[in-house]
Amino acid sequence: MEIKENAELVRKLLDVMEHDILPLTEKGVADGNKVFGGALLRKSDLSLVMAQTNNETENPLWHGEVHLLKCFYESPISKNEPTRDMIFLSTHEPCTMCMSAIAWAGFDNFFYFFSHQDSRDSFAIPHDLKMLKEVFGLEPGGYNHDNAFWRGRGLFDIIATLPDDQAQPLLNQANRIRARYAELSNAYQSSKDDNAIPLN
Repeated sequence: MEIKENAELVRKLLDVMEHDILPLTEKGVADGNKVFGGALLRKSDLSLVMAQTNNETENPLWHGEVHLLKCFYESPISKNEPTRDMIFLSTHEPCTMCMSAIAWAGFDNFFYFFSHQDSRDSFAIPHDLKMLKEVFGLEPGGYNHDNAFWRGRGLFDIIATLPDDQAQPLLNQANRIRARYAELSNAYQSSKDDNAIPLN
């Protein structure tokens, strides 16, 4: 099923970030985890299937996206909800591990709010870009956003294509979300020395 990259899609994804992922992330950060999270939505009606957040204090592989997939496959809902019929939302542009996990799980898409550059510059977490460079020899943005597995799109790239009257309310909501993530990032950075995450 084709995903229409329009204002309705962006509005719904922002709503899920603000009302479903962020409350989980607030609890996760209080436990020492990073600010990354994700959600699955049905392509058919944009209804929420599941939301989750980073849980690296339990296992360093439980990035927001991978922890979401873990929880999804542990749930009975996974038996009745094919991944090809879902949208994958990531709060931050997925790292190489998470991109691969999304492909292995059979998703043909992912959408993200914050970019790899945001993770480095606004969140002081440079590992995504460093991994791309050191392991794969890729500069920022150098991976194929359209490939045989999935199509990856930033929400702000979609907003930039919209008329001003549609874009402005979305940007207002996006700014509100950015502010909440900035507060959570400050909380994580101030306490990260107390956790045992290898790449904190």
